[in-house]
Amino acid sequence: MKVAVIILNWNGEKLLQEFLPSVIRNTNPEIGKVIVVDNASSDGSATMMHTMFPEVEYIQFDNNYGFAGGYNRAIAMQGEEIVVLLNSDVEVSEGWLEPLVDLLEKDHNVVAVQPKIKAYKDKKCFEYAGACGGFIDYLGFPFCRGRILGTLETDEGQYNDVREVFWCSGAALCIRREAYMQVGGLDERFFAHMEEIDMCWRLRNAGRKLNVCPDSVVYHLGGGSLPMDHPRKLFLNYRNNLLMLYKNLSRCEWKRVCWQRWFLDCAAMLMFLFKGEWSHVKSVIQAYREFLLLKKHYKHGVGTRRDACIYPRSLIFRYYFKRVRTFSELME
Repeated sequence: MKVAVIILNWNGEKLLQEFLPSVIRNTNPEIGKVIVVDNASSDGSATMMHTMFPEVEYIQFDNNYGFAGGYNRAIAMQGEEIVVLLNSDVEVSEGWLEPLVDLLEKDHNVVAVQPKIKAYKDKKCFEYAGACGGFIDYLGFPFCRGRILGTLETDEGQYNDVREVFWCSGAALCIRREAYMQVGGLDERFFAHMEEIDMCWRLRNAGRKLNVCPDSVVYHLGGGSLPMDHPRKLFLNYRNNLLMLYKNLSRCEWKRVCWQRWFLDCAAMLMFLFKGEWSHVKSVIQAYREFLLLKKHYKHGVGTRRDACIYPRSLIFRYYFKRVRTFSELME
């Protein structure tokens, strides 16, 4: 057995009922085993798993360790050479795992790879959380081949090439276990959101390569834990993004970008105020407060904006002022 496909669950009984069958059906048992790890769910997940899916290995934790902590503990327990972090709201297609594993076997310089991720509710479109490979701009704003901010592209085969990316989505992340452990796994202080981008940045700072493999296709529902516009999600995204920049950039690079981020984040708060979204304003303020408290736990990294997969311009400016809406336009 080479691959452990790990699905982290927290109160996701209905999601497991809907999506787990496709994972079991389309995962070749000669290549990978399926494991469900439970973050101390309080719904009927345990009873349902034992009743409906007795053939699936089921691990129960005594606490909710979040996305990062849950996966760190689960992966530390595995002996497989390759692990897959797979969200509980992902439907996989037939033969989805083989291309990912083949790519890792053929190119030993690549340590992580993601499939093409399309929207479960509209299978012609890319999905927000990863699309066809992740990138960031020099101010830390993530985007994807197939998704610029909130704009999703229709998949017409325009990104069907295997290529190097800056980050692989945690919704469906296939990674060498050794590389995962060497960089310390996911940062548990993040709890949830952007922790996979942070880990991918640490891998890149260590000289490792990450790829997207569009021959593998999965369909992600998204918003399974928190809706897209939930204040808690906004708080985690802002706080974790600032932490990610602080800990991965060199001290010199951090000084160059931090004031520009402050300006843009203040502009975002003004926009939320104009819309009457007071909870969002509070989320951003609280994110900055917690960032200032947590940054003392970190040292600056060695990253620079000169990474080939970091977009050297402002994504926000290009999107709102130049009306750029697709990855292809952005890279022209």
